[in-house]
Amino acid sequence: MKEQDKIYSSRSQRTGKFISTGAKIGRNYLKHYSKKLISGEDNQEELQERNAEDVYDALSNLKGSALKVAQMLSMDQGLLPQAYTTKFAQAQYSAPPLSYPLVVKTFQQHFQKAPSEIFDEFSRNSVAAASIGQVHKAKLDGKNLAIKIQYPGVANSIHSDLKMVRPVVGAMFNISQTEISHYLSEVEERLLEETDYQLELKRSREITEACAHMEGLEFPRYYEELSSPKVLTMDWLDGHHLDKFLALNPSQEIRNKIGQVIWDFYDFQIHNLQQVHADPHPGNFLFQEDGTVGVIDFGCIKELQEDFYRKYFQIMKPAISDDEEEFSDLLYQLEFLLKSDKTEEVSHFKEIYKEVLELLGRPFFSETFDFSDKSYFEKIYAMSDIFKNDKMVKNAKAGRGPKDAIYLNRTYFGLYSMLHSLGAKVITNSAVDALFTEKV
Repeated sequence: MKEQDKIYSSRSQRTGKFISTGAKIGRNYLKHYSKKLISGEDNQEELQERNAEDVYDALSNLKGSALKVAQMLSMDQGLLPQAYTTKFAQAQYSAPPLSYPLVVKTFQQHFQKAPSEIFDEFSRNSVAAASIGQVHKAKLDGKNLAIKIQYPGVANSIHSDLKMVRPVVGAMFNISQTEISHYLSEVEERLLEETDYQLELKRSREITEACAHMEGLEFPRYYEELSSPKVLTMDWLDGHHLDKFLALNPSQEIRNKIGQVIWDFYDFQIHNLQQVHADPHPGNFLFQEDGTVGVIDFGCIKELQEDFYRKYFQIMKPAISDDEEEFSDLLYQLEFLLKSDKTEEVSHFKEIYKEVLELLGRPFFSETFDFSDKSYFEKIYAMSDIFKNDKMVKNAKAGRGPKDAIYLNRTYFGLYSMLHSLGAKVITNSAVDALFTEKV
């Protein structure tokens, strides 16, 4: 993959890149409709692929929050055309990397030394590159290490990048700019935390120590003396990313074992620690053939406040909608229903939320759950059509639900998606019984 020898860091440069990309997309449409006029061909798939390629090329050059938002959107199947979903998924671990001279420059700024002066061996080429940083392999005193290096200027560009994508997101989800600010503030806060490698080091140690008793999980050790605000050094973990692991055709027994390990890991974080590794995309995990799972990134952590946590899972209870008063009260408290809603809106949205909440909460209240069930995921993906095509939803012009739910919902969508790719059958109700007998 071609390396970048520069990165766009100023607001004017990044704005210019957005504008030039818009012009490319405009030319794609012009070519498409000219071809349609001349030959009668209307290949929408080809048009989407061209547009997705141009958008991804621009975002991968910009990196940072612009590319991170694309990565997040790629995890929500059915939200975007398939061409975009497929292309944006590359941001999980195979984005174009920065060149070695820029890596050396970062080390000089933070350690006053080049990597070759610190480590016995250091790979000039990155072994993985994502939206916030890239990883190089190194060796010191016989120990294999992974060195995560943040792209220059990422933290400083987050606010301006989100301002640029705000109109696009608002149009996509039919939300007013006032309402979208409420949610983008949550995204901005999490992204800023992801650029704080000292905070990541602290949280990595806390969560890995708390989960050390869990079988089947492997965590790297982190080295504070070899880390800085923009460089994070940890043990190198062996294993395969999900797509390569599945290509090895693992047995159903191993798939189930891995699925159980991942489910229990998230179950424990959410219900015992009330903070969660909120970036469950395949690039953050390494899978081994014996069913061991390595967790290699703790940059995005969502802490769950007790009041939100209790209400979020209370509204997932089976048949909660049968108690009309309790169900309505929770919908208002969680801002799924708004005081400004008209009577017909309240009735309509309640019916939608009954269906959505039952569907998303179904795995919690089954003894076991078969995540290979395609019909279940077809229903989940079809939910996006409700919000894109339902007239009352489209005309509401208001964001719904607490901003605290953004990353928890994202966590569950990512978790479900990985388990579906694995085709795993998992025991799922272990923590839910305790939740409703002890906490709610």
